[in-house]
Amino acid sequence: MKINIYYGGRGFVDDPSLYVLSRFEAVLDELNVRVERFNLYELKNTITTLPASLNDADGIILATTVEWFGIGGYLLQFLDACWLYGNREKIATTYMCPIVMSTTSGEREAKTQLAVAWEILGGLPCSGLCGYVDDMTSFELNKDYQTIIEKKAENMYRTISQKTLALPASNQAVKRQVDVTRKIAQTPKETEQLSKYAADEEYVARQKEDIQELTSYFKEKLEHKDVDENTLYISDFEKHFDPHGSVNASYKFLIKERAKPLIAEISESELNCYYGNLETPDVLCKLDADIMEQIIGGRITFQRAFMSGQMQVKGDFRLLRMLDQVFDFENGGTERA
Repeated sequence: MKINIYYGGRGFVDDPSLYVLSRFEAVLDELNVRVERFNLYELKNTITTLPASLNDADGIILATTVEWFGIGGYLLQFLDACWLYGNREKIATTYMCPIVMSTTSGEREAKTQLAVAWEILGGLPCSGLCGYVDDMTSFELNKDYQTIIEKKAENMYRTISQKTLALPASNQAVKRQVDVTRKIAQTPKETEQLSKYAADEEYVARQKEDIQELTSYFKEKLEHKDVDENTLYISDFEKHFDPHGSVNASYKFLIKERAKPLIAEISESELNCYYGNLETPDVLCKLDADIMEQIIGGRITFQRAFMSGQMQVKGDFRLLRMLDQVFDFENGGTERA
């Protein structure tokens, strides 16, 4: 079982939600549950990509602390991203447990807000937890509170493992009537710029030239389709390798149709690309050969493949963003001697 935690607080040491999450993680660890936490305040520039991380989770925890009013901006951005870019079919089978602690007031309303939002997205509910804390020290030392928290974690585990059913909610009926939002492939910034680009004749002309170049590229690929499978993609990665500064990272690509993983190791801006095995890469990517062909052909980026769920990723998401910089398939890259 895999459970993701999305923490929307600000990461302060005395944040009561962090203590509650630590107790949840301890219980889930004893139950052999894999837990991965996403601190939204650290990932605020990539929140729109996080819905893709739901794809391998059986359940999630949405946690935050009410410091003055409501659940705060980070969780709202994450829920917005789920509405716009999330895989609705996967969300429909994913349980969510809301955890809201408060140092002022409004924890019950915030917990209800998270539960309602997840139901409107189509997700499955878990009984959540909320509470008010005025003295962090006495709260942590209270054994009764600790027992309550641990029991909630156990109940969440049972709900997910037993796939407990819930009665239909009116939120779902309302969602079917008002859900006219189309799933869009662009990020918010790309969507904002789309109308400007479409009206730019020079931009459209460049796009036509790019299409012609891609047509020629794939024609050449077909003419050389008998290339040695032991070197497939390696020359493409080497040709388009364009490091920026001193880069140190390792990437492991599990391509469905390939027997061995493709490894790309970058050390001090030097690339070592080969087929083999690497036990602990910084970033692990799972994708089909067709998606890899589209990326190498410049039709989509690594980031777009990840956001659309066509490529599953584990590891350092900051290094994932660097893939499209160091392997510049869209613009032809820089040939190296």
